[in-house]
Amino acid sequence: MPRGRRPLPIAAARPAQWRETGAAASERPGRQHVHSETDSVRRILNDLGDTWAIVGLSSNERRAAYGVAKVLQRYGKRIVPVHPKAERVHGEQGYPSLDAVPFDIDVVDVFVNSALAGAVADQAVARGAGAVWFQLGVIDEAAYERTRAAGLDMVMDRCPAIEIPLLD
Repeated sequence: MPRGRRPLPIAAARPAQWRETGAAASERPGRQHVHSETDSVRRILNDLGDTWAIVGLSSNERRAAYGVAKVLQRYGKRIVPVHPKAERVHGEQGYPSLDAVPFDIDVVDVFVNSALAGAVADQAVARGAGAVWFQLGVIDEAAYERTRAAGLDMVMDRCPAIEIPLLD
């Protein structure tokens, strides 16, 4: 990053018209694949538990997952980095896979590309997670259907760091 420039807060990174109007994801241009019912978003953020496995989270401060994890921590969530490097991030021990995490996970937040996301959702179901959250740009309709059919809450193509401040 150039000297003297600071990264924008996550909410400020959204286009101004979305911030000013509070446009829902379904109202934004190019968002035809939104499966993010308000009730599911609220339930996941408020009621399903505070242990969030963040798949794709590493110590790379330039990656979106790094900033989102910090926001979730600020709101009282325990973050669990899941990345092949199994790095410690934001003071939390990392694990190389969901299977390697030795305790229960409430929500699996997915920061991998769409081609890999379905397999992560299936692992979350197998682990007994309560919900799966696919980040902005992560879309897999078949995974969404499988995850919902298994009884889990799921949000796709949204960001909890944008949504959680809106609940206050």
